[in-house]
Amino acid sequence: MADETGSRPMSATDVTTNDVVESQDVPENIQKIITSEKEAAEVPTKKSKVDLQSLPTRAYLDQTVVPILLTGMSVLARERPPNPVEFLAAYLLKNKDQFD
Repeated sequence: MADETGSRPMSATDVTTNDVVESQDVPENIQKIITSEKEAAEVPTKKSKVDLQSLPTRAYLDQTVVPILLTGMSVLARERPPNPVEFLAAYLLKNKDQFD
């Protein structure tokens, strides 16, 4: 089984990520960002921590918080709760393990 680009076989992580992303009805461009962020995160943890510290601010944020914020903001915009800040905070805490 190969991913959409056909460049490599899908791993269990990819299947889980795709299921999560598709179940939240996230736009395709955001799905691509999340997928690329997950692939970038597959680098060994010790090396990632060192690399994260040396990254420019924009790259650091793109690799750490942007994927979960994009999905959270998408869900927030779709549901439009009366207390959006609390909703987003709860979403981030509930889903943080999916984006580690």
